[in-house]
Amino acid sequence: MSSTAAAAPFWRAAGMTYVSYSNLCANLVRNCLKEPHKSESLNREKVHFSLSKWANGKPEKPVLRSDTPDA
Repeated sequence: MSSTAAAAPFWRAAGMTYVSYSNLCANLVRNCLKEPHKSESLNREKVHFSLSKWANGKPEKPVLRSDTPDA
């Protein structure tokens, strides 16, 4: 049995997806860092993206979005 197969039941038993488990672990590591590395890593975790709706076969003006509440 591989270590991945052995670990999977624990996060699944907790009702988590792999992505949520991974994000939780990443946040724990970031919070353990000392400055200036902590603030640098917190800035890198922000994700920005744009969405474009399509109408009549053409994209409309893109809307910039972010997954962080402060941006």
